Amino acid sequence: MGQLIAPTLRAATSSDASSLAALALEVWLSTYIRHGINAHFADYALAHFTPARFKGWIDDPAHSFIVSQNRDGIDGLIHINRTSPDPVGGTIPTELVSLYIQPRHQGRGLGQALLEAGLKLETGSIWLAMNSQNSKARAFYAAQNFTKLGEIAFKIGDQSYPNDILSLDARTKPTNG
Repeated sequence: MGQLIAPTLRAATSSDASSLAALALEVWLSTYIRHGINAHFADYALAHFTPARFKGWIDDPAHSFIVSQNRDGIDGLIHINRTSPDPVGGTIPTELVSLYIQPRHQGRGLGQALLEAGLKLETGSIWLAMNSQNSKARAFYAAQNFTKLGEIAFKIGDQSYPNDILSLDARTKPTNG
């Protein structure tokens, strides 16, 4: 683990859309693509992580983005959608869509800081989907008191990947794990 830092956090603006798309693409590829990029994953990532998509989300009041910024640019983000009911019971309307930190900035407290800032915007429970094999994310969210609600299959084309659905009452302060 690196040294904990005091990040500069702020709300994302439309002008951040291309930076957020690039950050999300970097984190997603480095997390899930370990043995070479093929068209199956490249097509999904390039279609999903676009500046236009991020701009649309930033401009939508149902979505919130908080970014972590260092002197050179954005190194982390949290994305919350208040109109996305959980896929297990449909009773939790707010999704933590993404909590992405550039790999070289992980382990220094940015994820914890962004999660705490995002939860300050919420008054009830929040849910997220997490790849079942992502042990790093599993450990992080367990340390923040998230609990497992159930499982779903995340689909890319005709392929499916097991995901755990986790939840947390946003009024519960995460631990400093």
